[in-house]
Amino acid sequence: MKTLVRFLAIGALSTATILRASPKHACCEECISDTASNVAAAALPAKSLYQLDTSWTTDAGASTTLSALRGRPVVLAMFFASCEYACPVLVSDMQRLRQSLPADVRDRAQFVLVSFDTARDTPAALKAYRERSALDAGWTLLHGDSGDVQELAMLLGVKYKQDTRGQFSHSNLITVLNADGEIVFQRAGLMGDVSETAKAVTVAVR
Repeated sequence: MKTLVRFLAIGALSTATILRASPKHACCEECISDTASNVAAAALPAKSLYQLDTSWTTDAGASTTLSALRGRPVVLAMFFASCEYACPVLVSDMQRLRQSLPADVRDRAQFVLVSFDTARDTPAALKAYRERSALDAGWTLLHGDSGDVQELAMLLGVKYKQDTRGQFSHSNLITVLNADGEIVFQRAGLMGDVSETAKAVTVAVR
């Protein structure tokens, strides 16, 4: 699994690469496009989660990356769809948070659920979860492989462990990311006050 040290160094390495690079031809459209893409990648802050080289699948079956969320604030939690207690409460807290946001902030924020049950929470299972939980287009549900899930969990500070019944003991953590994928706020626990989290989302939108 990739190390945290490598993750933090990506920003610096990307910048150095661009400084050393030179286009093949001054007027080559392909070179201009490549340079623009590199500059966009280098513009990410060093601690942005969008630096992660991970791949995900949405509940609609589409391949995506975390960087596809760039440009808007994100409220993210890790969960599993067959959870018997904590996850329904965690998602309810996120729904309560979303409803508490001013309409303009709510329209711009994206709510993301990432499953750490990589075996059972297939895209189809996550789609069924979306439907029974009445989650609209403001929500993104992601499935990934075990390595990518573990790496994201490590960077978020989420701990999880599967028991013999197939259930998971896990952290209950809601994370707010700014438009560049940096962690700007985290709220631990269930059924608490969401006002501070709502303020963090609102600030991230402005």
